[in-house]
Amino acid sequence: MAGPVTANEALEAWMAYLAHERRASPRTLESYRRCVAAYLAFLTAHRAGEQSMTDLGEVSAADLRAYLASRRRGDHPLGARSLGQALAAIRAYHRFLDRRLGVPNAQVHLVRGPRAPASVPRPVNEDQAKGLLTEAAASDLEDWEAARDRAVLTLLYGCGLRISEALSLTGADAPLGDTVRITGKGSKTRLVPVLPAVRNAVADYVALNPWPVAPEGPLFRAKRGGALSPRHVQATVQHLRSRLGLPASATPHALRHSFATHLLGAGADLRSIQELLGHASLSTTQKYAAVDAARLLSAYAKAHPKG
Repeated sequence: MAGPVTANEALEAWMAYLAHERRASPRTLESYRRCVAAYLAFLTAHRAGEQSMTDLGEVSAADLRAYLASRRRGDHPLGARSLGQALAAIRAYHRFLDRRLGVPNAQVHLVRGPRAPASVPRPVNEDQAKGLLTEAAASDLEDWEAARDRAVLTLLYGCGLRISEALSLTGADAPLGDTVRITGKGSKTRLVPVLPAVRNAVADYVALNPWPVAPEGPLFRAKRGGALSPRHVQATVQHLRSRLGLPASATPHALRHSFATHLLGAGADLRSIQELLGHASLSTTQKYAAVDAARLLSAYAKAHPKG
């Protein structure tokens, strides 16, 4: 079969490559498609016609800068972080054109995106984390559902898991031992220690769960027996934080942030926390040092006589 002729055909070939060879998630595919489709639509208007393979090889740094500028001042302007994500997707598309379709373009790699302000994780404090776990167990749901929600949140806070990682556990993982093997982003696996409180919370749920715990089936079940969805966990925490009067930043992922910052505050080193969280880069984990430093400075300012 002949290769792609137009830019949009090349986009479809790239999507197929990401889906079947790189095994990208549906959310990643959707994000990349949206970013590159907007870029190609701009080129079609900016350069007066649908772009061919030859045209893509001739896109200049000025063309790409014009596109980024247009996204900054449009009806729905993008912030620095979103522009950076769009630029990353466009570069990845051009790398595919170069390596797989023989259409190199060095110009697009000369463009630098806007510097995004460094984001700082927003964890909940220890009392707030404990309050979420306690409130989950005291919900108006059936006993097994309340135990399930508490077990999931305990995994997020006690093991530092992402929602997807907690919900990926199967019946074969129960009962939990001293460690649990987690497959995280990029299909990377890591061993995470399991605290007795986490082990007990999961055991309480399993004992009450009315659905059979099949080794190959999901450990956490929805009301009708299917796999529990991330949306349910998010909605649960949203409801709990409303009852507890917590800020909107109190999300399921904030429990993972709290796991890291509370370990750091107790003396754990960044490299160990990196391994526990499954971060590919230490720079990602270093953000928690800024959070802990800010907490210490705040406590100092409140407690010091001259504060």
